[in-house]
Amino acid sequence: MYQRLQQRLKKLHDAGHGGLLNGGLKGMEKESLRIKPDGNIAQTPHPQALGSALTHPHLTTDYSEALLELRTPPFAEVEEMLRFLSQLHQFVYSNIGDELLWATSMPCPLEGDNSIPIARYGTSNVGTMKHVYRRGLGYRYGRVMQAIAGIHFNYSLTEPFWQALRALENGSQPLQDFVSDCYFGLIRNFQRLGWLIPYLFGASPAVCKSFLRNHRPTGFAYFDPGTFYKPYATSLRMSDIGYKNRAQAGLHVSYNNLQDYLVTLTRAIETPYPEYEKMGVVVDGEYRQLNANILQIENEYYSFIRPKQIAQSGEKPTVALKRRGVQYVEVRALDVNAFEPLGVNEEQLRFLEVFLVFCLLQDSPPISAVEQKEFEYNQRMVAEYGRDPSLALQRRGGRQSLREWATEICNVLRPVCDLMDRAESRQPYASALTNQLKLIGDPEQTPSARILAELWQSKESFANFALRVSSKHRNHFTEHGLSVADAQRFTEVARASLKKQQAIEAADSISFDEYLRQYFAQS
Repeated sequence: MYQRLQQRLKKLHDAGHGGLLNGGLKGMEKESLRIKPDGNIAQTPHPQALGSALTHPHLTTDYSEALLELRTPPFAEVEEMLRFLSQLHQFVYSNIGDELLWATSMPCPLEGDNSIPIARYGTSNVGTMKHVYRRGLGYRYGRVMQAIAGIHFNYSLTEPFWQALRALENGSQPLQDFVSDCYFGLIRNFQRLGWLIPYLFGASPAVCKSFLRNHRPTGFAYFDPGTFYKPYATSLRMSDIGYKNRAQAGLHVSYNNLQDYLVTLTRAIETPYPEYEKMGVVVDGEYRQLNANILQIENEYYSFIRPKQIAQSGEKPTVALKRRGVQYVEVRALDVNAFEPLGVNEEQLRFLEVFLVFCLLQDSPPISAVEQKEFEYNQRMVAEYGRDPSLALQRRGGRQSLREWATEICNVLRPVCDLMDRAESRQPYASALTNQLKLIGDPEQTPSARILAELWQSKESFANFALRVSSKHRNHFTEHGLSVADAQRFTEVARASLKKQQAIEAADSISFDEYLRQYFAQS
């Protein structure tokens, strides 16, 4: 069953290329709501001291003006990436007064859509487009869903690795095409097996009552007047109450190769949707959405994992992929871990890196319509019932217990860890794997179970628990501030971003209508 993986690992080892697996670049995008000391969402604008949300390379906003997004550059070493992310947190906390960063994926208490300010990016055409896109999301799905936070993990392997692998495979494709095909193989396997990540790392088993608009959906249990939960849930963020919507339910975006992906995703961006047409695009002289199609732009498509290529200024993501192929993958299945000040820890990221290498090297046939239904079912069931000891997942037309399948996968990861640990004296990958196996054997050790256990023990509502932990994290970052040199460096980056935004606004020479026409005309 794992013959292709074993063959590739042996070839890399025998050729002395195993060390190339360790050079993969890793980056993170971590979202956190800014909140007031009382636990409610902040209504203040994006702090000017943090720079321009439009042009700052490391500090921006996602949907809401209050939904801060902290971005690291790509690093070869996990420790360096986490160190940079920690510095970003320290800089943020030195510039947001008495506000805090909410420590969980599911949001703080909300008072409906109007309590969630939509992010703004200035008066330029590109800034206006970003704001209108978010306004459209609010009209289409409601703002509450957009207040959910997550962690995105970006991963790529180096060109020397790709050249070595192509040579070992006797590949004749141009390197760009070979790399794209391999990344799509990784993505397909992650679609098949990625349910393991919410099981191990999911940290959103409970929600504020306000998120569900004060109604308790079927299957939710009552905890206290402000909290609903699912007893076996791992990641409600990834469940049907999270990043889901009816319009996208019928989409069939293909991951079988880059060409099919671009064709099917572009079709969704160009296909009108009657319900959105009724909303209108420009109403009373104001844009409600960028267009009335199933997707306004590529980013509106929600998925576990995405192929990515860095887009040039004003370039559509699909066009960037078409021109230059896949540069890296973006994993979007990580909840913000309330027990970690950074929302994630080194051990989780080590395991995720090994898992991605496994998905890359393992055989990855095309996904059929039947298999796609299976993995969509598995993802949903693990998000909502992952810790149920009786849970069985669908596998090749049959059923298999989650625990058995997860153990099988982790055992297959051992030789991957061995190869990646050859230059590491402390064996960090094998250690990460060993500790994740413990979570399979004892689901009560998973972050989702630990959150519910703490709620029961402390008799706190979800909101009070998250506020307490958020305050604890704030203290963690403020007790040890940035060095003078690092603080000055981040301050200069923020100032430069403000100047860059001003330059972009001054350089605009066409109307917003014309800007959109030109943007969507790219092919």
